[in-house]
Amino acid sequence: MDYTLCVPCLLGLESLIADELKRMDIPDVKSENGRVYFRGGPEAVAAANIGLRCGERVLLEVGRFDALSFDELFEKTRALPWEEFIPADGAFPVKGYSLNSKLFSVSDCQKIIKKAVVERLKAHHAGIQWFEESGALYQIQFSIMKDNVSLCIDTSGQGLHKRGYRPAHREAPLKETMAASMVKLSRYRGREDFCDPFCGSGTIPIEAALIARNIAPGISRTFTAMSWPQIDRTVWIRTKEAARAKEYQGEYRIAGSDIDPAAIEMAKENARRAGVADIIRFEVADATRFDRKTENGIIVTNPPYGERIMEKQEAEELYRGFGKRFLASENWKLYLLSSHTEFERTFGKPADKKRKLYNGMIKCDLFMYFK
Repeated sequence: MDYTLCVPCLLGLESLIADELKRMDIPDVKSENGRVYFRGGPEAVAAANIGLRCGERVLLEVGRFDALSFDELFEKTRALPWEEFIPADGAFPVKGYSLNSKLFSVSDCQKIIKKAVVERLKAHHAGIQWFEESGALYQIQFSIMKDNVSLCIDTSGQGLHKRGYRPAHREAPLKETMAASMVKLSRYRGREDFCDPFCGSGTIPIEAALIARNIAPGISRTFTAMSWPQIDRTVWIRTKEAARAKEYQGEYRIAGSDIDPAAIEMAKENARRAGVADIIRFEVADATRFDRKTENGIIVTNPPYGERIMEKQEAEELYRGFGKRFLASENWKLYLLSSHTEFERTFGKPADKKRKLYNGMIKCDLFMYFK
């Protein structure tokens, strides 16, 4: 059986996720703002969860429709084939959001969707009047945007950015999915030197190492749909085995540095958990004294913005100091994420190219310098 599947993502990353899915030979990939849709069966569910680096989770869309009233929401939700997915003992909590829609009360929408699903399941699971919900989890997620309702079941559980290697992190960490996206936008493939001079707890260098070795980001974790009877457990086993067979071994030159010794210790521990500690060199260093020599290198970094960790003036001093050292160096390409509206002025040079991205709810630019 094929499903309509959806990968929600941070705005600006849709094309990266679409490309990832196409490289998995998954058909019918289509992008919308903040979402990428595709079609597939159990194999596609497993492949997307295990292999996607940039998406937030994999949702199975049960239905989509317009609703202008609570009665309409109830009737159209009840008309969907929930019994094809949720068994008699399944647990099906409801959560979601509503934006720019007449049905703006999230709590009321939750209650109505829950009631509609219960009524549908009661009609198809004979003799059941009360659902104990003691079995596998089928988390229902709804989104209502401009009166258009999308009802999905989450196959992932924890977000796909939860790789499992970063229980410890510094203040204001970068999500693993965003770090991987920045590395992919830099076109790093493991051949050049790679450096992050503001590495914090090491997320960007670790994601670069996973990409260099072609290690699937979900290879070591579990997913909610692994407990669903609709997807045979051997599908997950085969998919993980196929992913491991595609891993690379080689010599890589990946470095991360930070002025904070405690951050570097965390970065080393996180790299160890990720299984890539042997190919990343972490060190305590001041980015404003950057002086690395290389024939061909890529810098991907996420320095403080002056919004959460540091004051704006302090951030500008960092940009100015790092800019002087970078612009005096040779052979490095730079991909730097910042929300600072005056970044290029303080850095000392306009970017060769910019791309709008969102770090959580913070609107940022990825500033690119190609030398």
